[in-house]
Amino acid sequence: MQRIDRILKHPFYRECMRANEEAEADRRFCRHNMGHCLDVARIARIMNLEEGFGVEPELIYAAALLHDIGRYVQYREGTPHEKASAVLAPRILKECGFEPGEEETVLAAILSHRDASVAGEKSLRGLLYRADKASRACFACAAEQECDWKKDKKNLRLLY
Repeated sequence: MQRIDRILKHPFYRECMRANEEAEADRRFCRHNMGHCLDVARIARIMNLEEGFGVEPELIYAAALLHDIGRYVQYREGTPHEKASAVLAPRILKECGFEPGEEETVLAAILSHRDASVAGEKSLRGLLYRADKASRACFACAAEQECDWKKDKKNLRLLY
């Protein structure tokens, strides 16, 4: 997991995460911070093991850590955050030692982490989509009644 440690220490990654925190400082609903990214990574890793997909753990963690780094861009410019994140992530992946094919796999997962059509895939894309949704503790959220997520999308029971 040396490359994951490099991501966590990467100055541009840290800058993006700080920008997300600033942009969401007054946000009442789910935040896109380090806790969320680590929850997504760990849930995806559990799913990967339970379902026997064989996705490399470093790819899971890279995708989870980077999938929301462009959230602040969405707030500032209106660009969907999955697209902004996919634009920001290659620099970090390259500088942290990921090969071009690995980078392509991680970017595809980032780009589709809000696309329900990938939910059933036995791939990093499917894992990231499902783990991202499963990471939300709607059942314990004080703002759940005000949240605009559809009821069938909310996690009203603990899954992982």
